[in-house]
Amino acid sequence: MEFQVIGKGGKYTVQDKTGRLIYSIKKKGFGSRYNLMDASNYNLYTLVQTGDAKRPFFTIILNDNVFMSMECTSLFLNPTIKAKNKTMRFEITSKDRKNFDIILNDAKVGNIQSLLGVNGEMQYHFDVENKAFDDYISLFAVAIDRAFGEMNKS
Repeated sequence: MEFQVIGKGGKYTVQDKTGRLIYSIKKKGFGSRYNLMDASNYNLYTLVQTGDAKRPFFTIILNDNVFMSMECTSLFLNPTIKAKNKTMRFEITSKDRKNFDIILNDAKVGNIQSLLGVNGEMQYHFDVENKAFDDYISLFAVAIDRAFGEMNKS
């Protein structure tokens, strides 16, 4: 599945490769909470940043329960975000903070390419195997943006 996540302020839009809106991700309130909503504005998942900029931690919430925990293990040398829940383990790894591999249980299932848009905001292009895709995958872009976005803009 190919799609892109385009940031604009505290909001992100998720579009398929034809430009059709799939999801929207909106910042909720003043904290670091981002709601992933489908095209009919039904809330699917919530991403909460629990760590600071030096050590970003994230939690993905589904139906008021923790679905997945995410930790940025390195910001500079081999930038990596590790995500896990009870049955699966993701690693989002990079060498340059711009091109990431998505590894699910030790098998590469996709990649994310970070680009700086003409409006100065980051864009994330995903190519994920269909069997590995799920709604929450688009929240990986928000975690990358929160952890590495400012460094990638400069």
